[in-house]
Amino acid sequence: MLTSQVVLPITAVDGARFELLCVHPDGGWQQLLYWLPAMGVPAKHYLPMAEALAVHGIAVVIHEWRGIGSSDQRAGRISNWGYRELLLDDLPPAMAAVQAQWPQKTCWLGGHSLGGQIASLYAALHPGEHAGIALVASGAPYWRAYPHSLLIKVGCMLAPLVANLVGHLPGRRIGFAGNEARRLTSDWARSARNGRYSATGMSQDMDGLLGALRLPVFALRLRDDWLVPKASLEWLLGKMPQAPNVVDMLTPDDMGGQPADHFSWMKSPAPIVKRIAAWITARTITMS
Repeated sequence: MLTSQVVLPITAVDGARFELLCVHPDGGWQQLLYWLPAMGVPAKHYLPMAEALAVHGIAVVIHEWRGIGSSDQRAGRISNWGYRELLLDDLPPAMAAVQAQWPQKTCWLGGHSLGGQIASLYAALHPGEHAGIALVASGAPYWRAYPHSLLIKVGCMLAPLVANLVGHLPGRRIGFAGNEARRLTSDWARSARNGRYSATGMSQDMDGLLGALRLPVFALRLRDDWLVPKASLEWLLGKMPQAPNVVDMLTPDDMGGQPADHFSWMKSPAPIVKRIAAWITARTITMS
């Protein structure tokens, strides 16, 4: 199947600018997956996955995080943002642009790592907009969900302090995520410390909204993923008790002998793509 690429320029509510990378099948298609990357990962790195899903007849729109890639923002002392900007300023105009570009298409949400968490939160804020949520290597970062939990707890306490001292979290230098804004670091670290979602500048009860969400969820866990162990995924899914979920796990055998970890699948996304496409297809049949 032939595919085509489209770039959609987006202006956020507060004037920030970024681009969406869109890959869709040529000819007729109906299903569209809006994909949110992992923290610090540019949208372009998910193009192999998008191309493969388009071959399966599913269009993919890849979001660009504020502060990276095509974004005109960069985290620093005078440029700061958090979950509020991602959820209220960036995603709504992006979703509106996709709806205007491809009206009448069925839209699914998906994400990798933090992208899966933000996708779940956005779906909870807008429960009628999407058909379901696909999570890959995603889970809540609550420190008690990790084998070396005390080290994780110390890390999530230190991260905001470092970010405030430097002006941003120097993720490229320390080997975790990208160069992240101070409020984003603080929002992430807060959820890691107390196991609940909240965002500076937002009054919504995030966990309460997740608890009311009824969208179907498909969660793919990577066996060797120390960043998202089984308990981390279970903590996230536990926040959505009314959302029917299907959980699958990939092993090195599924990955052709390659590690089944947090990032390696991006280079050879076929096993991930096959499972996501099968789930969307099955759900589509159920809905029809």
